[in-house]
Amino acid sequence: MKPSADRRSSPASRTRRTVLVAAACFAASRAADAQVVPAPRAAAQPPAAEAAWALNASVNAYFVPDGRDYLDPVVTADHNALHLEARYNYEAYDTGSVWVGWNLHFGDALSLDVTPMVGGVFGALDGFAPGYSAELAYGKLALSSSGEYVIDATGTEGNFFYTWTQLTFAPWTWLQVGAVVQRTRAYETGLDVQRGFLVGFTYKDVNLVVNVFNPDRRPTVVLAVGVAF
Repeated sequence: MKPSADRRSSPASRTRRTVLVAAACFAASRAADAQVVPAPRAAAQPPAAEAAWALNASVNAYFVPDGRDYLDPVVTADHNALHLEARYNYEAYDTGSVWVGWNLHFGDALSLDVTPMVGGVFGALDGFAPGYSAELAYGKLALSSSGEYVIDATGTEGNFFYTWTQLTFAPWTWLQVGAVVQRTRAYETGLDVQRGFLVGFTYKDVNLVVNVFNPDRRPTVVLAVGVAF
């Protein structure tokens, strides 16, 4: 009887199997690498939208003792740093003015906003005026002022410096209280500079402020209503 073959592999056979296994692993790894999908690139962000116009309309109702009651409407429009403004009955009765200015901002916790302006005045009073508005704010305190020096086109006797300045404290976002002073020629009270107090309320984009000037005399009350758009 022919003897049976040895079931153990020979050294040559084991070498061939090792080479075949290594080749198969290498081919599998190449196939896996070929199937890797690159991560998608982040989509390009669209350019920042251009800042919209910020609009504000307000009206001051003046109740003057022994004088003429009147309305003083003011409209402002701001686009980036550009400031535009129109007023009526501000410098004098039956007088309008238009303004252009540039908004400047400084600081963070203690901030200062300043808008230098130049305007034209026409109506019962004709002329031009350099002016400003400014606010210095820290926390719940704010000192704000607006002013202008009107140069009368008909003569120097009509030149005059107008100002409205107030210091306010806002214990809550909806309430502000403070002191206010005003210098104006729109009406006469016997005082060169009027002084008083104010109480203001804010609800969403609507602001209501009651100003009382000269409370120790016959007071002048100014009711101001403003809406932001």
